[in-house]
Amino acid sequence: MADLLGDARSGPWQILPGVHRLAGFTAAAALMPEIDRVAAAAPFRFMVTPGGQPMSAAMTNCGPLGWVSDRAGYRYGPTDPETGRPWPAMPAPLAALARTAAAVAGFPGFDPDACLINRYAVGARMGAHQDRDERDFGQPIVSVSLGLPAVFAMYGPKRGGRATPIPVADGDVVVFGGPARRNYHAVRAIKPGHHPVTGPYRFNVTFRKAG
Repeated sequence: MADLLGDARSGPWQILPGVHRLAGFTAAAALMPEIDRVAAAAPFRFMVTPGGQPMSAAMTNCGPLGWVSDRAGYRYGPTDPETGRPWPAMPAPLAALARTAAAVAGFPGFDPDACLINRYAVGARMGAHQDRDERDFGQPIVSVSLGLPAVFAMYGPKRGGRATPIPVADGDVVVFGGPARRNYHAVRAIKPGHHPVTGPYRFNVTFRKAG
């Protein structure tokens, strides 16, 4: 893991009960080759909500299960609906990173079977939502930020109210579980910028135990 982890000597920073930020835990330079290989097999696409609205961020998946949104609803499935083929295998370095980050944040034994990769262009955002399509809410969510900085907004278990802003930069990891597992969360609109590895984009790699 030494080639994937950055300077995480400060350890996890607990922001709220069950919510930890691991600063500089990895870097885009280490992970983007893996993401590029996934995208070559399952290209990024703009999924639509059940109401037919295109999502702001482009998405793809890897691992045994992939998260899908379309007019039929939100769900996990083993195949890419655009190709009918299984989602690409989750690269071992990505899975190892997720397990290590979860353990450092106090959630040992995490073994993700779904990896959703979002690509945010400038202005793209993600509205407040819960991760609730998984079967086991005892497992945490591991969210890795790469490229352009962003603000991750963490709410409580009910919709609305005031969010706690969590600034995230390249290589930062947010892990949330336990009392925060069903918290609503969002990503504020990405501001203009350029990253030497990802260019005008932010990538977010989210690991879950879905099945």
